[in-house]
Amino acid sequence: MKKHIIALTLIVLVLCAGVIVYLARGDTARLAAGQDVGREPVFTAPRSEIIPTIKVAEVDRWATGEKPVAAPGLKVERFAEGLDHPRSLLRLPNGDILVAETNSPPRPAMGITGRVMAYLMNKAGAGGPSANRITLLRDADGNGRAETRSVLLSGLHSPYGMALVGGTLYVANTDALMAYPYKAGEIRITQKGRKILKLPAQAPNMHWTRSLVASPDGNLLYVGVGSNSNIGENGMETEANRANILEVDPASGNYRIFAAGMRNPVGMAFEPKSQQLWAVVNERDMLGADLVPDYLTRVEFGGFYGWPWNYWGGYEDRRVQPQRPELREYTKRPDYALGNHVAPLGLTFASAAKLGKPFENGAFVGLHGSWNRKPAAGYKLVFVPFDDAGQAGKAKPVDVLTGFLSKEGKAHGRPVDVTADAGGALLVSDDVGGVIWRVSR
Repeated sequence: MKKHIIALTLIVLVLCAGVIVYLARGDTARLAAGQDVGREPVFTAPRSEIIPTIKVAEVDRWATGEKPVAAPGLKVERFAEGLDHPRSLLRLPNGDILVAETNSPPRPAMGITGRVMAYLMNKAGAGGPSANRITLLRDADGNGRAETRSVLLSGLHSPYGMALVGGTLYVANTDALMAYPYKAGEIRITQKGRKILKLPAQAPNMHWTRSLVASPDGNLLYVGVGSNSNIGENGMETEANRANILEVDPASGNYRIFAAGMRNPVGMAFEPKSQQLWAVVNERDMLGADLVPDYLTRVEFGGFYGWPWNYWGGYEDRRVQPQRPELREYTKRPDYALGNHVAPLGLTFASAAKLGKPFENGAFVGLHGSWNRKPAAGYKLVFVPFDDAGQAGKAKPVDVLTGFLSKEGKAHGRPVDVTADAGGALLVSDDVGGVIWRVSR
C-alpha cells in the first residue's frame, strides 16, 4: 500500500511540474519592433498570465577591454569600475560625482513567490546584499576617468535618490528621507543625519527604490515611491503613500501627494525649458509581452495616472477587484511610451550634455531591461527627442548606448542612471557590470 501511495505521489508531482513548465513557457511578443514606443503606441488585447513569463538574461560580466556600443559620432570609455551595484548618480557643483552603491534590503521569504523572486534576482546579478553607501568619485585632472574614490556616507539603508541644496545633501533611503550637512570638496561626511520624513517600506517592500529630485528653486523635494505589489494583490492597505510622487517641504517635514497612480516612478527630472517635472514609470506585469508600455511623462500636480485600475489613460485592468470605473475619466494619459517591460530607471535632460546633434533637445533614459518578456527588451540607453515647447516629440527614441546583451543573450551589464559630467559627457551607471560608463563626442 505504501509503495502505491509513493508512486501516486510521484505521478502527481511530475504532472504538477509538467503543468508549471507548460504555463511558464511564457508569452512571446507579437508586435513588430518599434510599435510599442512613441506618443501613439500600438495596444493589443491583454493576454493574462497565471505564471509570469520568465526570461532573465544570465550574467556574463564585461571582460577586460569590453564595452558597450556607442551611437555613431560618440565614444564610450570607463569612468569608474569595480563598484558594488552602482545605481543612482548625482553631479556636485565642483564636478565630483556621487554614486549610490545599493541594492534591495533583506526581504522575508514570503513563500513560493518570494523564493521565485530571490532566484530571479540572483540570476539577474542583483541577489547580493546592499553595500549601503554613497561613494564620491573625482576626476581631478579632467581626463575622463575618476582617479579618486572615497566613501562619502556609509551605514545607510538601501539608499537611492540624492539631491544637494545649498549646504545640505538629501538622501532617500528605502525607509526614510535623510539630510546631511555638506561642505564643498569634502570626501567624507561623519555627522549624523537628520530624518526629515519616514517613507513607506512595509513588507514585502516590492519596489524599494526611492528616487529624489529638488525643485529648481531648491525649496521642495520630490520623492518617488513605487507600489508594494503588481496590481494591489497584497491589499490596498499596504499601498498607503505608495505608487505616488510625494512633495516634501524639507524645512518642516510636511508632505503631500503630488501625483498618484504611478506603479513605480523611478527617474525624475525637471525639463529646463518648461520647468515641469517629468518621470519615467515602470508599468504592470502579467498581461503578456505586448502590454503594458513603460513610459515617460510630465507629472502634473494632482494628476492620477491609473494604477492599479487603469493604464495609458483609460484601458481597464479587469484583474483588479473591485473595479473603479468612475476613475477612468480622471486618469491621465502618459506622454510617451518607452516600450513594453523595458524597465526605465534613469532620466536626465540634454541641457547639460554636449554630444551634438541629434542629442541637443530631449531626454536621455536608461532602460534597465526586461526580466519577463520574450524577446528581451531594453538593456540600453536611449534619447527621446523633444520639441521647442519642451514636450516629447513624435520621433521614435534614438539608441545612444547598446551592446549590454551578448549575442547569446547574456547580460554583460544593465544600464541604470544617467547624468552629465562637468565636461558635457554622459555618465551611465551599470549595476551588473559594476561600471560607470562615460559617453562623449
